Amino acid sequence: PAAPADALAAAIAGDWRDPANVARDTARHPAETLAFFGIEPDQTVVEITPGGGWYTEILAPYLRDGGQYVGAIWADGVSEYYDKTNAKLREKVAATPAAYDQAEWRAFDPKSPQFGPAGSADAVLTFRNVHNWVNSDAGEAYFKAFFDVLKPGGTLGVVEHRAKPDTDLETMKKSGYLTEALVIELAEKAGFELVEKSEANANPDDTADHPNGVWTLPPGNRHDEADAAKYQAIGESDRMTLRFRKPEA
Repeated sequence: PAAPADALAAAIAGDWRDPANVARDTARHPAETLAFFGIEPDQTVVEITPGGGWYTEILAPYLRDGGQYVGAIWADGVSEYYDKTNAKLREKVAATPAAYDQAEWRAFDPKSPQFGPAGSADAVLTFRNVHNWVNSDAGEAYFKAFFDVLKPGGTLGVVEHRAKPDTDLETMKKSGYLTEALVIELAEKAGFELVEKSEANANPDDTADHPNGVWTLPPGNRHDEADAAKYQAIGESDRMTLRFRKPEA
């Protein structure tokens, strides 16, 4: 079998990927990010709310033959927005069975999240979601559910928009940016240990204080047309990349 790095490179180079998603590799650094999280092709990996399937395009084929990709999606009927998102994702997956036919989809109730049998996953990954849970005061419930589904020694990988240190909670909720301290606190409260931080998804040009929060920047682009060049020049948000571990005992 191919070495993990080669297999990952092959998945990232896959012709099934949406060209618009490929164009964002320079902002999202999938090779560095997944290598930092230690994702191996024989693991069971749960991705929390994959949205449009940006990382699904890479992870599902990468894990297809030796591991298991699990996409944790909101149960149908909870939110019209998520119902539409889920329908689009199912359509995308059905169109390319060679890449996605072994992927598993687990629906969960956002009010009491559970992501599968206890101790069944090698890794849980979440990309730019934590601000949503903090906004709905659900952060603790989600991190506890991540802890429960992971095997002892398992990895929690978090990528999130990064606020300046000491930003207050209300500003975080409005802006979509969170402090590293808050994310680490949520994880440690659930029982995780912080293993390492990576700057793979850092963007020093992002001041994290835009009029429409993180959604001002690409890909949200919620700004006046006159400011388009300014925000394109900044690019996507500054992001923390944190690797946590569920202790062995």
